[in-house]
Amino acid sequence: MKETFKEGLQETTFIADDLQKEITVKETLNINSHLKANKEHYNFNDGYSPDRTLKRVASIPLLALEMWAKERTGQNNWFALPKDTQNQILKEKLNSNEFQYFKTAKGNL
Repeated sequence: MKETFKEGLQETTFIADDLQKEITVKETLNINSHLKANKEHYNFNDGYSPDRTLKRVASIPLLALEMWAKERTGQNNWFALPKDTQNQILKEKLNSNEFQYFKTAKGNL
């Protein structure tokens, strides 16, 4: 049995294997519009608020955060990670060239 659900940019497919008594969950996310918006923000200004007390840094899809959490801990619950672990992951990923398109302003963390 295979069922697919689509919500916004995310598509989730459930595949049941009755013989093996397993269910596989496949999540895909079309982030093209997300990356396009990030690029517009990145090129708009330096990312600071008018009074310069806040800075816009990045916009990251939840699915990416879940993948990064699973890479680090084996669990995909980003919000269960301690804040210092979240900060380490964000610094590592956003300061790399591989994930630069999640940034919405120039600079490193």
